[in-house]
Formats: sequence, structure tokens, C-alpha cells
Amino acid sequence: MTVMTAFTTDLQHSGMPAKDLDETIRFYTEVMGFELAGLFHNGDNRCAFLRYGHLTVETWEGDPANMRDGAINHWAFDTPDIDAAFENAKRLGLDFKDTEIQAIPTFWDKGIRYFNIYGPNHETIEFCQIVK
Repeated sequence: MTVMTAFTTDLQHSGMPAKDLDETIRFYTEVMGFELAGLFHNGDNRCAFLRYGHLTVETWEGDPANMRDGAINHWAFDTPDIDAAFENAKRLGLDFKDTEIQAIPTFWDKGIRYFNIYGPNHETIEFCQIVK
């Protein structure tokens, strides 16, 4: 059995929906001192990546914000070979949120490919490959 971290290189980002994306960007950049690493369109909505050192927070509009404790939506691991990671996750019998590899072509220069699983507390864990 191969553990899933054998298919990842690091924690890539954490994600949380924003009640107001512009307000969230302003707070994290002007108050907290994060850098706006990317602002991308995903259909009719926008998604921002905010970075401080090694920490990257993905925040987006279009989904309701939790507005209570537990606002983090998911953890994402940097995955250099999404196909191999997906096959291994199937072999492990993990609880899939996505039944196939997803793609968002408008993120970063050439898009992303990813899939999500559920952890034992129903937390979402994303495996994400930034297309090179």
C-alpha cells in the first residue's frame, strides 16, 4: 500500500469561500500583509490566491462563506502527477468527493488538474497539479 504523500511534494494551499472577495483581498493584503499571488476567473466568479511566505490561501466568490468557526473549506496538496495520485487513491479505496479528475484551465498560466477526497471528519482534501 502506498500512502498518498508519496504522490505530493508539499501542502499547496488552504481554501475558503469569501463573503466579499474584494474585502477579503483587502484584509489579507493591507491588514495582514499577504501578497496577492493571483486573481483568476472561474466561470462568472473570481478566485484569489493570497500568499505569506510558505502559506497560500485560496479564496473565491460564488459559494456561501461559512461565517462561523471552521471556515476553512479544504487543504490542497501539490501533486506533480495527478493521474498517478488518482489511481493510487482508487487503490486505497478512499472516499471520493470527485469521481474523476477535474480541471480549471483559467488558473495560473496553463490551468490546474485536481481531485478531492473526504477525510474521516468529512474534511475535504484536494490533490492539485498546476499544469506546466
